[in-house]
Amino acid sequence: MTDVLWTPPADVLQRSRIGAYLRWLAEHRGLEFADYDALWQWSVTDLDAFWRSIWDHFEVVAHTPPTATLGQRSMPGARWFPGATLNYAENVLRMPGRADDDPVVIAYGQTRDPVTLTAAQLREQVRRVAAGLRRLGVTSGDRVAAYAPNIPETYVLLLATASLGAIFSSCAPEFGTRSVTDRWQQIEPKVLVAVDGYRYGDKAVDRRAEVAAIRAALPSLEHTVGIPYLDPDAPLPDGMLAWAELAAPTDEPATFAPVPFDHPLYVLYSSGTTGLPKPIVHGHGGILLEHLKMLALHHDLGPADRFFWFTTTGWMMWNFLVSGPAVGATIVLFDGNPGHPDLGALWRLAERSRSTYFGTSAPFLLACRKANLVPREIADLSALRGLGSTGAPLPVEGFTWVYDAVGSDLQLQSLSGGTDVCTGFVGGVPLLPVHAGEIACRALGAKVEARSADGTPVIGELGELVITEPMPSMPVGFWNDPEGTRYREAYFDIYPGVWRHGDWITINSRGGCVITGRSDATLNRGGVRLGTAEFYSVVEALDEVVDSVVVHLEDDEGGAGELLLFVVLAEGLTLDDDLRRKICRELRTALSPRHVPDEIHQVRAVPRTLSAKKLEVPVKKILTGTPVDQAAAKGALANPESLTAFATLAHH
Repeated sequence: MTDVLWTPPADVLQRSRIGAYLRWLAEHRGLEFADYDALWQWSVTDLDAFWRSIWDHFEVVAHTPPTATLGQRSMPGARWFPGATLNYAENVLRMPGRADDDPVVIAYGQTRDPVTLTAAQLREQVRRVAAGLRRLGVTSGDRVAAYAPNIPETYVLLLATASLGAIFSSCAPEFGTRSVTDRWQQIEPKVLVAVDGYRYGDKAVDRRAEVAAIRAALPSLEHTVGIPYLDPDAPLPDGMLAWAELAAPTDEPATFAPVPFDHPLYVLYSSGTTGLPKPIVHGHGGILLEHLKMLALHHDLGPADRFFWFTTTGWMMWNFLVSGPAVGATIVLFDGNPGHPDLGALWRLAERSRSTYFGTSAPFLLACRKANLVPREIADLSALRGLGSTGAPLPVEGFTWVYDAVGSDLQLQSLSGGTDVCTGFVGGVPLLPVHAGEIACRALGAKVEARSADGTPVIGELGELVITEPMPSMPVGFWNDPEGTRYREAYFDIYPGVWRHGDWITINSRGGCVITGRSDATLNRGGVRLGTAEFYSVVEALDEVVDSVVVHLEDDEGGAGELLLFVVLAEGLTLDDDLRRKICRELRTALSPRHVPDEIHQVRAVPRTLSAKKLEVPVKKILTGTPVDQAAAKGALANPESLTAFATLAHH
């Protein structure tokens, strides 16, 4: 039986954007490549030629041209496109291939009726809001913060802020006060734009108290702007401007501040599960080039596409999604509970919006599979040609479910990357087939390698994921880290001059990749490293198990240590010896005797970040005696109360 689930069509080179790029390289650079691997090898070897080709092929709008492509190649400290000035918002709002009356933003939610913005309306709103920010005294380098969901206003605010050379930062309104202030006290915003609340499914969530607390905790704030989202008729609190005033009609022309290539565009934050979230600064040029490359050449998006990704404004996938108009694509925004009234909601949204690309997380796809959902039977998905999955590794059964239940002729792209680079550095490409359980390739310009324990590159073996050449979208730096100390410690402390990402990866001989979990959460049994992802795919395939988390407690004296598994069971079930035996039997059969846990415990919930990542490391810390409040920053968790069960177990 073959594991190939999708094969590129015979005319892929004529139909795809990467095909057009290859023709352009032949015509303008005299370069021809036999296959994707040859193209990738060139892209990570001749960095100057590759990244300059992206700049030229996509006709980046610049105010002053660069004096070089890569001034300095070392990491950290690579200098890209020195001398160039440009503006991210100007390049996004160019919307190549789109007419003024084409819809470019289609927004759905559970709080209000759908909203559509045409290309002309989006440009007009950005022009007005930029003028409004200028009236509030916002200038280049000032910070503008949004406590707002995935709605058009948040997007308009990002583009308006960027057009001025000011710096944007967003937190989703489900973040609690502490999470938000831990992030924004670091960057000291001048202006806050906030919603009064939102609906999540049929539940109204009032956020006015949180907004008041955030305002009180940020002495740097000079203005707060309210978006009356939950209750359009409620009066605004004292001293708060209305969004309508910020976006008031004005004669001021649209202008775009020309800023250096690495001028800060926005600040994203690491999960902050331990200590303060790292404030990761991304630049105008690096984000623009990376997103042009990824959205057009890898996701094959252009003017005919409607691009949807389920995300909140607290996850880097939002920043990735909203670059869509830069390649001419229409973006589809959604705010609300993806499981309301049932797990079919987003699939029906894909039909309604005629989405051509549907992006989501691996846990969402696996939840649909577990619920025996067949999306193609409940929604007309005939427009869909691409499906993206990220946030966690997607196992083989997730791949086969997509092709059985969603559609047999779409391209499934499993991708992985991070907040740190605001993109995927491994993913899919129209030129390569889809193999079950496998990420198809390393992305163009991303020199990803697997490193063994002694630091040598390995093929076909589990290794530490590293990036050995600079990428333009690597952070400009961390906020308030003038010497770059925190930045170096985060990525370059293990292998000098090489980016260590913190994941385990296996790269096979054809360039396909499998990521098996965080390297800091590794299970090391008798000298064999086991990734957590394969563990979960077996345990959570059982009907009785809803969720799970596994940790390995090392033995300081060199023994095998203890492998502990914690399971959340389906409603009404209690963990007994029969179920314990069944779980162990499945793990032994599917994986190995080494994977059989020493103990299995039932818990009510698995601790997860606000972007739904499991927290193995804090659980491990708590079980080895670290107090709960030191093991994890509760504000970064979707369910902080879940940690107490582990503290109780540690006590026993």
